[in-house]
Amino acid sequence: MSMNPVTESCRVGDVEISIETGRLAKQAGAAVVVSCGGTSVLVATTSSKYPKDLPFLPLTVEYREGTAAAGKIPGGYFKREGRPTEWEILGARCIDRPIRPLFPKGYRFDTQVIVNTVSHDKQNLPDVLAMTGASTGLMLSDIPWAGPIAGIRVCRIGGQFVALPTFDQMAEADINLVVAVSRDAIVMVEGGASQAKESAMIDALMFAKDVARPLIEMQDRLREKVGQPKREYTPPEVDLEFQGQVMSAAEARAREALTIIGKHERHDALSAIRNDMVEQLGGAEGERSGEVKDAFSKLEKKLVRQRVIRDGKRIDGRGYADIRPLYIQAHPFERPHGSALFQRGETQALVTCTLGTDHDAQRLDTIRGDVMRYFLLHYNFPPFCTGEVKPIRGQSRREIGHGKLAERALEAVLPEYEDFPYTIRIVSDTLESNGSSSMAAVCGGCLSLMDAGVPIKAPVAGIAMGLMQEGGDIAVLSDILGDEDHLGDMDFKVTGTREGITALQMDIKIEGLSREILEKALEQARLGRLHILEAMVEVLPEPRDDISQFAPRIVTMQIKIDKIRDIIGPGGKTIRAIQEQTGCSISVEDSGKVSIASSDPASIDKAKSIIEGLTAEAEVGAHYHGVVKRVVDFGAFVEILPGTDGLVHISELDNKRVRQVTDVIQEGDEVVVKVLNVDPSGKIRLSRRAAFGVDPSDVQNLRG
Repeated sequence: MSMNPVTESCRVGDVEISIETGRLAKQAGAAVVVSCGGTSVLVATTSSKYPKDLPFLPLTVEYREGTAAAGKIPGGYFKREGRPTEWEILGARCIDRPIRPLFPKGYRFDTQVIVNTVSHDKQNLPDVLAMTGASTGLMLSDIPWAGPIAGIRVCRIGGQFVALPTFDQMAEADINLVVAVSRDAIVMVEGGASQAKESAMIDALMFAKDVARPLIEMQDRLREKVGQPKREYTPPEVDLEFQGQVMSAAEARAREALTIIGKHERHDALSAIRNDMVEQLGGAEGERSGEVKDAFSKLEKKLVRQRVIRDGKRIDGRGYADIRPLYIQAHPFERPHGSALFQRGETQALVTCTLGTDHDAQRLDTIRGDVMRYFLLHYNFPPFCTGEVKPIRGQSRREIGHGKLAERALEAVLPEYEDFPYTIRIVSDTLESNGSSSMAAVCGGCLSLMDAGVPIKAPVAGIAMGLMQEGGDIAVLSDILGDEDHLGDMDFKVTGTREGITALQMDIKIEGLSREILEKALEQARLGRLHILEAMVEVLPEPRDDISQFAPRIVTMQIKIDKIRDIIGPGGKTIRAIQEQTGCSISVEDSGKVSIASSDPASIDKAKSIIEGLTAEAEVGAHYHGVVKRVVDFGAFVEILPGTDGLVHISELDNKRVRQVTDVIQEGDEVVVKVLNVDPSGKIRLSRRAAFGVDPSDVQNLRG
């Protein structure tokens, strides 16, 4: 079998990227291998030959990082990859979001993009390579698609922007963005920052747009060499005359319905009009009902955008920059360690914060090895929050994506783990939804952290923004409704403190978004964010002085590394005994850091005392209550600490001359002794007579 692979390459900043096709997965619609350093991803794109009768584009994206790519066997019992991890789901979403809008309107052929990491050097991340690979596969295939796009990660490190940074470089970054760009525009953004200024974020986006150009040009060259002819595709014909008839018949009633402020009341009114139109114009057998519904949807979009851009009025009557009414309650329920109820308009979230020990941390089995997560944010979107009835089958990809956005927003202000050694879990339950429940999760999550007594660096709020453009007229909308999100040209979510941005997410459906528009949008978002922050700090100005009485108290202590074995004991016997005796949770790190956790301070003190006894070392000049373990002709060996004894020479037993040791002490006797000396080899010299008359309060008893 002949193989004629074709390869193109380019430089992006200081990094070399190559794309190969024609060697692997040749039965797919198109397949490419994108490589950077020692990391390579195989991307296969395929579309079925026959369309489906569906009201949406049947596109699925799967992104997988098999551990064999990094020379690793998966953990767990089955020793094989299971369902997609959170990281893999987020990677799939970053591919799906920029490519989905570029398919032809009405395209209903099953289409699939599958990404497999085939090599991973643990430094160059495969997710952005997969974004470019998905675009290249669609470009080379016969699938009609209006690409290309390119994926690029941009970080700011030491004040300088870096394209496609390594994993180690990312750890030093204060801005970290994943950006998808087309030939002329930014089409998707996902990322976070350490309270970065709006101007710095725009600089990062402009840098991404410019530096990604070679990736676009490389795809064009590859398309010219081996691209397949695009399949013939004719969008469904639209009877414009009939469409106009439907729109004219419904316009007056629809215009009035769109002035109803309440979400459900408005939707009910629009549904009634749509049903009337179907009944009147859908045909005797309902054969034209689909056309009627499509025409009505087009009318709704036209009227909303017309009212917003021409009249300056939004669906619910607000101005462009107005924020819906806020209702905030801190600690609405007693037992959660921290909780908050956050409501903005018709969007409501109940958010809780739970503090745990390092035993509660999540261990992730990743392609780069085991990773411990000490901060978790879980976002839930039950069907009742929109008045719907649906089965609950675990978390959707949308829920995972929204949760990660909120997690990224708050992670930037958390204290260092060394200063606040707790595992923190936030759960945001969306109870009502009409626009930006993920931003409610951010605001409620921040309040729940403060209510739990977590010493965050600064309060964080989030706001969802929208943009509508008709010709040269542009409207930037603050705190968008769900309908405004659906009918707009761009939606973006911005979170941050008073000082700057902590997370940013954008999905852009139009081209030519200028720097001036971005500046206007981010400035309006900043003002909205500050408005929400003011309302939050009125309710809870700063974190509670102390953690909840129901949360575990954690005390840390440092011991010498060679004393770790004394706490652990054979097979963990000693540490288990201490935990059973005190009821505390105890963990010991390889560095010698010991963490003791319990909601009972007395139990912590008891465990700490036992550990001090197990790890203490003899101090010269100190007095100890010891036990005689062995008597010899020249003296007695006395245990002053667990497993630690010293010699009391016969001359140090008494103030008078001692003929035989047993004349003064016997094995098993309890005596008070003073440490005279500890030689370099660790041998301890004790004295009984030097301890005569010592104050009992100065005697240490650390033998447990």
